[in-house]
Amino acid sequence: MDPAATSKIEVALTYAGFHALLFHRLAHWLLQRRIPFIPRAMSQVARFLTGIEIHPGADIGSGLFIDHGMGVVIGETSEIGDNVTLFQGVTLGGTGKQRGKRHPTIGSHVVVGAGAKVLGPITVGDYVKIGANSVVLQDVPDHSTVVGIPGRIVRIKDERVAEDALMDHIHIVVPLVRTQEELSDHLPSRFAHVFDQSDDRMPPQAGDHQAETVAGHFKPQ
Repeated sequence: MDPAATSKIEVALTYAGFHALLFHRLAHWLLQRRIPFIPRAMSQVARFLTGIEIHPGADIGSGLFIDHGMGVVIGETSEIGDNVTLFQGVTLGGTGKQRGKRHPTIGSHVVVGAGAKVLGPITVGDYVKIGANSVVLQDVPDHSTVVGIPGRIVRIKDERVAEDALMDHIHIVVPLVRTQEELSDHLPSRFAHVFDQSDDRMPPQAGDHQAETVAGHFKPQ
């Protein structure tokens, strides 16, 4: 899936995300069998070696790809579907100090851009794209795009996100930016039109005549 990968051996030996997932699979297996301390210790060793922190309690599906990975945090009650991509600096975090479900549930075929934060026991649907550095605090429906702080949903209704576009977490349209660009294109011509009409309708002022008279005294003969 990563265009930079040249072979399976390279991925197995050099990809920190792959190493972190190996540690997590074993730690999660041990935790499910109620073995104390060791699963948590393994997650800390993996964090030290890879820069990726995955709590042993997190439930992760198949095909998770953590690109670069440094600074990724996946909380204890997080749930991740299949074929999800997380870029560096992503946090799947909790809010508050309550026990129980406090981390997000991520659907399948989701891309979470670099530095994005998905916080609280919310649900992110399938085929969702979360823009870089977004902060998501509310549920996100399927086939949607989220951008901004706090995250704003751009729904792509009845349209499945193309597979080729799933890796692209940069070229995302922000509605507010598009509106500002459209206004910037139209405002100069509108203002010019208003000023032209104002000049035609305004009668000459007494001050204008006096200024012309004064200027005539200084005009070279």
